[in-house]
Amino acid sequence: MTVCAIETYPRAIQPMKAKQFTPPRKSTPLKSAPIPQQTHPMPTLPASTLFLLATLTCLTTASAQSLSCGGRLSSVGDSRFSLVQKCGEPVSREFVCVPRPQVVWIPSQYPGGQPQQVVTQQCVPMEDWTYYRGEGNFLGIVRVFNGAVESVRDGDRVR
Repeated sequence: MTVCAIETYPRAIQPMKAKQFTPPRKSTPLKSAPIPQQTHPMPTLPASTLFLLATLTCLTTASAQSLSCGGRLSSVGDSRFSLVQKCGEPVSREFVCVPRPQVVWIPSQYPGGQPQQVVTQQCVPMEDWTYYRGEGNFLGIVRVFNGAVESVRDGDRVR
C-alpha cells in the first residue's frame, strides 16, 4: 500500500475591516482587488503524467481479476484443470453464448470490383462456472473459454 503525503503551507490570513457597501457610480470603473501572491506555490504535475498514472491504475485494476479459494488464487489465464485444483468443482456450470464482433469480407459481384467489409455478431460458446463463497458473500462467477479462465466477476450476494 502506497501512502502519499502532501504538505500544505499555511498562508497568513489578515482580518479585514468591515466596510459599509456603497454602490459604484456609473462613471467610475470597477477596480478588481489584487490577487495575493503565495509564498510557497503548490507543485503541479503535467497533464501527460496524470493521464499516464490514471491509465496505469486502470490497467492494474483490470488485470487484478482473481478468485480466492481457501487462500489460493485462480486468475485470468489459468487452465480449467488449475481452476478445479485450486477451487474444486463449481456449484453450477452454465453454457452461454457471448456475442463477439467478427469481420467478414464479401467478394464483389462485378469483375474487378472491390470486396466489401461487413461486421457481424458471432456467437462464441463459453461456460460460466459459479462458486459459492459462504453465507453473506458474493458468488464467484468464472467465465471459461477455450479451456482457460477468461474473466472473474462477482455475482449476487448470498443471504
